[in-house]
Amino acid sequence: MAKVVVDVMLKPEILDPQGQAIHRALPSLGFDGVKDVRQGKHFELDIDAVDAGSVAERVAATLLANPVIENFTIRVAD
Repeated sequence: MAKVVVDVMLKPEILDPQGQAIHRALPSLGFDGVKDVRQGKHFELDIDAVDAGSVAERVAATLLANPVIENFTIRVAD
């Protein structure tokens, strides 16, 4: 069984209102110097398959990410 991590982020050209809200709040909390914030989704999948990366790729493309507005990365963890 393999643990696969899938991170989904909005494409750079898509506005990120939640990231912008976090960015605006940071200075009032004492965090200066943060240039930008982008918010995303993090998934951990336990996959029992020979090619866990390929299965995760299909799951991400089909269900976890909207390919019109989001990109995703996949990492098979040890």
